[in-house]
Amino acid sequence: MIATTATPPTKAAQGIPMSRLVKVELRKLVDTRAGMWLAISIAAISALIAVIVLIVGSSHPDTITFENFFGLMTTPLGFLLPVMAILLVTSEWSQRNALTTFTMEPRRERIIVAKLVTVLLASIAAIVIALVLGALGNLIGGLIYSDPAGSWEITGVSLFASVFSMITGVLMGFAFAALLLNTPAAIVLYFVVPTVIGIVGSIVPWINDHLTDWIDLNASQRPLLEGDWPAGSQWAHIVVAAVIWIVLPLAFGVNRIMRSEIK
Repeated sequence: MIATTATPPTKAAQGIPMSRLVKVELRKLVDTRAGMWLAISIAAISALIAVIVLIVGSSHPDTITFENFFGLMTTPLGFLLPVMAILLVTSEWSQRNALTTFTMEPRRERIIVAKLVTVLLASIAAIVIALVLGALGNLIGGLIYSDPAGSWEITGVSLFASVFSMITGVLMGFAFAALLLNTPAAIVLYFVVPTVIGIVGSIVPWINDHLTDWIDLNASQRPLLEGDWPAGSQWAHIVVAAVIWIVLPLAFGVNRIMRSEIK
């Protein structure tokens, strides 16, 4: 009887390392004209906000605070980062890159994970940049204007609210992109759905009183945005809304990507 020795898998059989896949996806964020201009817009808008706050601070020095700078800088990020997440997912299909991508790495789930890690890393980097620019703007304001300008006080709930809102927005955009695999449709749906829910809630008081907090991801975070930690039932609102607008679309979207025919 001849004994056989198991041959360890080669590097080719093991596939592309996840770190390399993430690096490729990070490069894709700014490789396209749309992605590049979105990145430029984020930087330009953040700088513009800092300048406006400093100008307004001449008559309202109480607005020159680190918390105010950071909160204002995360506002445009909350709009633009989800669009970048959408483009990262849908560009594979709209620009016919999927054939190349999934040929190089046939295990589609690894590409999905790499894209998800990429958008989360981009969000964290954007948050860090907002903190740095906010600190710089607050430092300049504190030097130019008298007290109470230049306050460094920031509450934990305010910091958490900004970060949490941005991350959930990016994940929602990612989920819609995976579900639809179409850039215009995903962007329109991302911005229209919350607006429609808000309009319906304002027209029908019963919906606003009993359903909006459960089905609107933005409305469910209202306590955080108002500077208060949510109570037990309010956390339940956030969880249910996140399941509706992030978990379910992402689950169906991943299933669609795994099964879609590549053309």
